[in-house]
Amino acid sequence: MTVAQRVRFLQLFFVTSHKSAQFVGLAFFEIKIYMSNTEFTMPEMTENFADLLNEQFGDKGILGSVVKGTIVKVTPDFVTVDVGLKSEGNIPVREFGTNAELKAGDVVEVLVDRYEDKDGNIVLSREKARREEVWADLEKSMNAGERVNGVIFGRVKGGFTVDLNGAIAFLPGSQIDIRPIRDISPLMGISQPFQILKMDKVRGNIVVSRRIVLEETRAEARAELIDGIKEGAILDGVVKNITDYGAFVDLGGVDGLLHVTDISWKRINHPAEVLTVGQTIKVQVIRFNEDTQRISLGMKQLENDPWQAVADKYKVGEVYKGKVTNITDYGAFVELEDGIEGLVHVSEMSWTRKNVHPGKIVSTSEEVTVRVLEVDGDKRRISLGIKQCMPNPWAAYIEEHPVGSVITGKIKNITEFGLFIGLTDEIDGMIHLSDISWEKSGEEAVKDYSKGQEIEAKIIDVDVEKERISLGIKQLSEDNVSQALANLKKGEVVKAIVKSTDDKGVTVDVEGLTAVIKKADLSKDKASQNPENFKEGDVVEAKITSVDKKNVKIGLSIKALEVDEEKKVLEEYSNTASGSSLGEALGEALKKAN
Repeated sequence: MTVAQRVRFLQLFFVTSHKSAQFVGLAFFEIKIYMSNTEFTMPEMTENFADLLNEQFGDKGILGSVVKGTIVKVTPDFVTVDVGLKSEGNIPVREFGTNAELKAGDVVEVLVDRYEDKDGNIVLSREKARREEVWADLEKSMNAGERVNGVIFGRVKGGFTVDLNGAIAFLPGSQIDIRPIRDISPLMGISQPFQILKMDKVRGNIVVSRRIVLEETRAEARAELIDGIKEGAILDGVVKNITDYGAFVDLGGVDGLLHVTDISWKRINHPAEVLTVGQTIKVQVIRFNEDTQRISLGMKQLENDPWQAVADKYKVGEVYKGKVTNITDYGAFVELEDGIEGLVHVSEMSWTRKNVHPGKIVSTSEEVTVRVLEVDGDKRRISLGIKQCMPNPWAAYIEEHPVGSVITGKIKNITEFGLFIGLTDEIDGMIHLSDISWEKSGEEAVKDYSKGQEIEAKIIDVDVEKERISLGIKQLSEDNVSQALANLKKGEVVKAIVKSTDDKGVTVDVEGLTAVIKKADLSKDKASQNPENFKEGDVVEAKITSVDKKNVKIGLSIKALEVDEEKKVLEEYSNTASGSSLGEALGEALKKAN
């Protein structure tokens, strides 16, 4: 056998007998020996060896390549495939899919993974063959800038995993949408387009983007949609996001804002009460700014405005039933029908409960009976009243107790301007300071009363609209003091009886009236301005310097009386003693006066 023949034999032995690594090593060793003893060069050896492989296997025997094979046998666990090599390969059934229909004689594509396993059998893979096909297709799509379909099926650190027809790709969190989204569950498990950003076959890495696809689609749809948008246009949209102030609606590539006040004619506290993410709704374009391309949308504009007929439907004075929808510090809003609300001011809630929060009178969702007080369709306002639907306890009380009636009640409170008397559990009357006593001033008269004390009083005035009942204690007796005060005039000289003294002056009685002569008015002579010079029961003359009928007071002065008498004496004797000096005339007059 020639050297060339022997080399050929060893080459064929190498490619056809892979059952033992020992034989392969011996074959290469023997080839090396013969090559060293001949003029057979390495390029010739390499070229001939490649030719031998192609001659033996054609395009089937390249390790790591995808080849076509024929199914020889199908068992519950494995599929035996013949690819024309020295042995057949067993492939797990699961690699063909759960619903694959396989039978002997079918031709399938597989990948030659290894030439032999531990048992010397060739190792084939259907899954890797399919993956190679997918990678090839994905590379073509990436190079051509084409989109590929995939399914988001998992979440990993920094993003998500996407199944691209068998190849697993990474979708960064920043590439999932144009805007950050909180809940991606609606996007998972559905087939959708992606753009391949990067592929690394050695490492098996693929990075895709959904955002780029959305931006391109959005730009195309936005340009087309904006060209046709006009104020008043009615469009279909999908609720994309919900906030406290409204909802963003996707109109098919462009978003519009649906403000909470434009969702419904009735009061809505939060858009989530009537809208959900992903909901398809019909909206109307109410404003469109071509410069900023901002679109304002409305839903309620597609319905009739209930306020247009409110003036004809709700008449002043009529009674209706409604539901409390909102409570504020100044009142409560009552819904009469969908889209129509009226305000019950806190002052119109109760006849008797004053200065209380509306929430203590009514509660949200409570059904109440109200009376229409005022209707203003232009301003979209209806004023309602709750207390007007109930009997007025003030009017009922006055009907039973008219002006002039004498009542009995307990003092509930004492203030700086009077006494509050409880007439019923709900109604109070007030006694002003000036109506407590004829003789005493208000502040002094109040000292005679205490909280909780039961007293009698007369009803002297009633104002049902202002819910006021005025009472008086002094009106229970005759006004002797006022009569006495009416008989006294300023400048008159009266006789007064000393009742008591103190450091400030002397308290006296003048015809039943109590008055105080101040210390400075006790005498013209300062040395005689001493209250101790007066004793209880003494009768003194004094001049009335002031009369205060409102506060039932008079002012007295002994000093003023002495000054008047001195002037009078001087006038009487000035003519008779014209030749004398003033001192002599005055002395003479005083002698005669004494």
